[in-house]
Amino acid sequence: MKTILLAGGYAKRLWPLTKDCPKSLLPIAGKPIIEYILDGMEHIGEIEEVFLSTNRKFETKFTEWLDNYRSSKEIRLAIEETQTEEDKLGSIGALNFLIAHHGLKEDLLIIGGDNLFDFDLKELIAFYRTKKKTVVLLYDMKDKERVRGKYGVLEIDSDLKIINSEEKPEEPKSTLISTACYIFTKEDLALIGDYLAAGNNPDAIGFFVSWLCKRSALYGLVHSGLWFDIGSFDDYKRANAVYGKKLKEQ
Repeated sequence: MKTILLAGGYAKRLWPLTKDCPKSLLPIAGKPIIEYILDGMEHIGEIEEVFLSTNRKFETKFTEWLDNYRSSKEIRLAIEETQTEEDKLGSIGALNFLIAHHGLKEDLLIIGGDNLFDFDLKELIAFYRTKKKTVVLLYDMKDKERVRGKYGVLEIDSDLKIINSEEKPEEPKSTLISTACYIFTKEDLALIGDYLAAGNNPDAIGFFVSWLCKRSALYGLVHSGLWFDIGSFDDYKRANAVYGKKLKEQ
């Protein structure tokens, strides 16, 4: 299975930390965020090739990092020709570009490059094999106030089928959020062109998920361990504190 790590954002909310450093390479307890994701794939034989999607501005930073990172997986940089927040393709636009440019015609594991979690991706792959449909890794925030206007919010039925998805709603109907970790079927990925051609938002993948769940069967698997979305200074500080403590306890 091929994997795509999305790391093409400019993370202006974390400036000056991310003015000259991609968010995925920010250290958490002394280790870049992206290495936690990649290290979590090492034991999964099904994952052989990883595309790291980023922009021209951060190409050199990722190249330097990749020269010093050791992995059993083949890791390839996929560069979009943008250098500012204003002209970025957005997550869906970048995904569409990468799939077309590399001629990918298969189911894909897709992960946001600023995701920090201790979930075993083998479980998500097994869930996808069972459902044979697009699957989304979910996290229960327990409190609607914590998700209001901040995350993609989803509802699932007793069979774990996603019955509703809204991107950053002000009146969330659920406390389940998307962790930006997905396995998309090739059939659903083929609809990205239609989605973009209709003038839909090219940025967060959650917008595509909301559009897609009205047209296709999607399923959600709830993760109950550690999860952080490094979207603010507070998130970054909390993740460093938790992972720093975890490291000391090992």
